[in-house]
Amino acid sequence: MTALTELLAYLIYTALGLIALWGAFTVVMAWRRVGQVRFRDEAEQDELLAEVDSSVRSGRVDAAAELCADDARALPQLVILAATNRQLPLGKLSTLLAERFRRDVLADLDHRISWIDTVIKSAPMIGLFGTVIGMMGAFGKLAGEAKENVSPSILANDISLALITTACGLAIAIPLVLARASIMTRIRQMEDLVGSGLVQLLEAFRAAGSRGSGGGQGESQ
Repeated sequence: MTALTELLAYLIYTALGLIALWGAFTVVMAWRRVGQVRFRDEAEQDELLAEVDSSVRSGRVDAAAELCADDARALPQLVILAATNRQLPLGKLSTLLAERFRRDVLADLDHRISWIDTVIKSAPMIGLFGTVIGMMGAFGKLAGEAKENVSPSILANDISLALITTACGLAIAIPLVLARASIMTRIRQMEDLVGSGLVQLLEAFRAAGSRGSGGGQGESQ
């Protein structure tokens, strides 16, 4: 039983170390991805939207797309998509942009967050498994020795395994919970910014369309 407990303890510590590294990696990648698709603040987004709005309202939709050609963030890519599909009715264009944002940006971020959630759930469970193994080892020694011959030092390794693995599991999960909350806050802020940006973009297309219709009517008269 002692040899098996020692082997399982080694495996549990290894698993906790690997899952801690994987958790840190998933947090870093999710954080970086959010940073790649969002504007730092509303002022930075408004600066780009002002140029896009001016180009679209003046009928230079291709110029608006060129402004965003080298920008991998979510809203500039949606501007390019809107310019490419400007022949669509405004309602369909709005639906297309919203669906593409959910599919290409939010779905990808949800996938990354799901890995963080997996680590948050798995680390304490692995720690609990170590607790069970440690207690089984301790009780196995109690069962194999006469009560008067059992020394606390004999049980120390197994009890320490039970406590250390639980603490390690919690030590991995708790920071990840806080990191996940911070990432989700950034995602919600990005959603709000993109939502307001799409409203301004569609309003510019609406104004450009109305102006084009008005101009056509004037010429026909």
